Amino acid sequence: MRGWRNAVQETAASKPLFLTIYATVILGTLVSSFYVFSAIYSPTASPTRSISSSWLLAPPLSQNGVSLSSNISQPSQHRSNKLRPIWEAPSRTSKMPRLKSFRLTKELVAQRAKDNVIIVTFGNFAFMDFILTWVKHLTDLGVSNLLVGAMDTKLLKALYWKGIPVFDMGSHISTDDVGWGSPIFHKMGRQKVLLINAILPFGFELLMCDTDMVWLKNPLPYLARYPDADILTSSDQVVPTVVDDRLADWKQVGAAYNIGIFHWRPTPPAKKLAIEWIDMLLADDRIWDQNGFNELVRRQTGPAFDDESGIFYSYDGNLKLGILPESLFCSGHTYFVQALHQQFRLQPYALHTTFQYAGTEGKRHRLREAMVFFDPPEYYDAPGGFLSFRPSISKSLLLDGEHNLESHFSLINYQMRQIRSALAIASVLNRTLYEFCHELLVPSSNKSNQGKTIYNLEIHLSKEPMRCVVQVMPPLWCRLDRLWFPHPGALLGSLTRQPFLCPLDHVFEHKSAVESMFRTFLRTHPVILFLSDLGGVNVMLRDLPAEEFGPAINIREYSFLNNPFLPQRVRESWLDVHLCQEGTEDCHASSNTSRPGLLRFPKRSSEETTREEKFRKRVKQYVGIWCCVENHIPGHIYYDMYWDEKPGWKPVPPKTPEDDHPPF
Repeated sequence: MRGWRNAVQETAASKPLFLTIYATVILGTLVSSFYVFSAIYSPTASPTRSISSSWLLAPPLSQNGVSLSSNISQPSQHRSNKLRPIWEAPSRTSKMPRLKSFRLTKELVAQRAKDNVIIVTFGNFAFMDFILTWVKHLTDLGVSNLLVGAMDTKLLKALYWKGIPVFDMGSHISTDDVGWGSPIFHKMGRQKVLLINAILPFGFELLMCDTDMVWLKNPLPYLARYPDADILTSSDQVVPTVVDDRLADWKQVGAAYNIGIFHWRPTPPAKKLAIEWIDMLLADDRIWDQNGFNELVRRQTGPAFDDESGIFYSYDGNLKLGILPESLFCSGHTYFVQALHQQFRLQPYALHTTFQYAGTEGKRHRLREAMVFFDPPEYYDAPGGFLSFRPSISKSLLLDGEHNLESHFSLINYQMRQIRSALAIASVLNRTLYEFCHELLVPSSNKSNQGKTIYNLEIHLSKEPMRCVVQVMPPLWCRLDRLWFPHPGALLGSLTRQPFLCPLDHVFEHKSAVESMFRTFLRTHPVILFLSDLGGVNVMLRDLPAEEFGPAINIREYSFLNNPFLPQRVRESWLDVHLCQEGTEDCHASSNTSRPGLLRFPKRSSEETTREEKFRKRVKQYVGIWCCVENHIPGHIYYDMYWDEKPGWKPVPPKTPEDDHPPF
């Protein structure tokens, strides 16, 4: 790539020294002149005039045309200290630099690198909030040697004006969410490999990351512990291979190496792999970038590089590879389902939102559940206010008997019925519902309490007029894991505890994500082609026409009320709500308090004819599937929001192709 050429040269001046002796004044003038000359031509000079795009402009050139700043042997710490701090936005009175000034160059990487390491992610405007979250976590950890590649000019401009180090990838990708598995998604994957091939020749170590992951701990000291590795990569391994902070045991890792987090050193074997990888992808656009990487590096696995490090030879027998531990560089399964870091008492470095079933919205929701996603202030103070409820769950539903389909669906259905009632209340109140915790209720000897739903409702009332309904789902207890292939309920060898708090997308999901997931799985598992016709699993995280489905019910995550970003005034503005018996005096739907701290509304007020029909139509589409039963085709089972209205309902897979549809 060509180096950037800066049309504007910045100058700096230093003040002369004033001494009382005339001869010394002359000498001081000469010394000052020398320093002025140095300030103009030195690459480490600090300009007295701030230029809005200072970190994007090319450094001065030496006489032979080589950028002085591009000398990678020079400590990059000094260069980075001269840059505008991340999050320090350019002056709004300044002009946006020309697009060509955002090209990726060796000089740009040298400016941002520290200890010869650069951390990079990339994306389009649809992932703007993911990118800001990614940057915020790194800067909160004191890490600033980062760059973001913009795949469209809309993202580039937005990041520039927020003070984020950004470069133009020249991809001209759509600004919309392209969807996992789509042709544009695969094009974005190839851009990653092109980017690796562009940066490695610059001579810097590259920590390449997907935007749907967050850093929870500074990873650079850990990566530096393994200087002999050409590549350190994460994986999809769900069965733990180590219980401490060592590299994963490569002999036990049978799952795919995941290229959402991997660290490259600019060694000849790594460069050779990068070139062959991009050649493979460009020759066949049907190859998924991660599959291509795995195919190449697994040509040879072993022997071990030494007896201690966990590094081994791979690819052509010369590339030294290490696999990052699954409990520290977490997948969506090892973090959200198994919580390996908690079981091993470890502090994880990274969280990658894999192993989930609700597309981009599901990734956001998972990060919000973990309280590691950064939302704007208005997210925590919705104009319509918030409603939360605590459903009770009996100990027997959680713990009694075997963990099987019957016990799992009994537990989910019990919660689903309470959620359905809470959604109806939220719809009537036209407020935001937040279910934020489950209470375990051991059945008492009082027969009047057994088999009844007990609600403890709290409402935050806004002083503003009513707004559109926003819905929040509860944390869900599950007895069985969910995957996209047949399994016995919990993966053998994993440390999945049963029951466990499962992510929202295990039960409520996004149609397009499910279809994409199965399309990918079908490429290598043609025996279950029936799954490609799952056209009716719909979404609760997507807009549905109000004319047909009634008012929207937006959601918040179960951990919402525990989030430190929740304003104190919201925390202190809750009212207790008691359900009144339908038909009793003064029992009607209202957003006004009948007395301080109390709201009254009909227990079944959502069943007003037209409103109820639309409500039922809406919530029926919220639930997804459990997958998958072993030794059965098809193996998925549909959840049913109104299972209790169907006598004899049982959790069984569809028996015929005609039965294979959501229960709408």
